[in-house]
Amino acid sequence: MYEFLATLTLIIHFLFILYVILGGLLFLIKPGTLYFHIPAFLYGVYVEFTQSICPLTYLENFFLSKAKIETYSTSFIQNYLIPVIYPVNLTKELQTTLGVLLIIINLVIYVIIFKKFKNKFY
Repeated sequence: MYEFLATLTLIIHFLFILYVILGGLLFLIKPGTLYFHIPAFLYGVYVEFTQSICPLTYLENFFLSKAKIETYSTSFIQNYLIPVIYPVNLTKELQTTLGVLLIIINLVIYVIIFKKFKNKFY
């Protein structure tokens, strides 16, 4: 059960990362999502620039320790999700680079949104 909860938390963590990176695009479908994406985006930038640890990481580790395992047993998760969420060679410089890329990606998304909907903003 605890391994399942750890895996579920990891998947939610991965989806949150995707949302932080590309969630601005959801504005094109549902404009109200902007109110959720901006704080998530700012939190993502904060985590990258301060080298903080996301609370979901602590939750995952808690469930893994309760399951008395050190890592996930599912090969898909082990091979594809773990390296994305927890890169092996994550350094301060790489986190700063990821933070800058996060800002650039979202800046491009919001410029596209602003240009597409600028008549609605005025």
